Amino acid sequence: MMIATASIPGERETLIEIWGDQRKSLLVTVDGISEEQARTPGPVGTLTLGGLIKHLALFEEYWIATILAADPNAEFDVDLEERYRMAPDETFADWLDRYRRQAQLTEEFVATVPDLDALIPIPTAPWAPERQHHTVRRILLHMFRENAHHSGHADLIRESIDGQSTTKTLAADAIRSFERG
Repeated sequence: MMIATASIPGERETLIEIWGDQRKSLLVTVDGISEEQARTPGPVGTLTLGGLIKHLALFEEYWIATILAADPNAEFDVDLEERYRMAPDETFADWLDRYRRQAQLTEEFVATVPDLDALIPIPTAPWAPERQHHTVRRILLHMFRENAHHSGHADLIRESIDGQSTTKTLAADAIRSFERG
């Protein structure tokens, strides 16, 4: 039996497709929320929908820049608390636009980065003082995992705000699409 390889997507296409699907779920989760709701913490802790979108946009920017710089002397210098909190002068709409723009740039990066096996020096940090080297692929998978992890947080926060469930919304959309055609 022969398998037609032309119809089997490659690794990069699969990464882009699955990551895009994960992002779609996150965007469904935050669809239609107000500025006030974007700043409303969940039932436990201080995470907000706006803070999560901000964090994910900055997180992707940071790791793509880290890969591109491949700085053997890089040190992690980010204030983690501020990356999860929208400042009074920031808007959810602006962070959502930035997240969407970065998603597009990340997809373009995944499609065009010359070598997924290239070793990148990872910035040292107080919790990781020894220099490590990870492949581009491993960093991208870490980025995907972070997006999925925080999508779960976002879903719980959204449900606590107004009862919307991302899974139920996606299922209802799929049923409507099926019924239309």
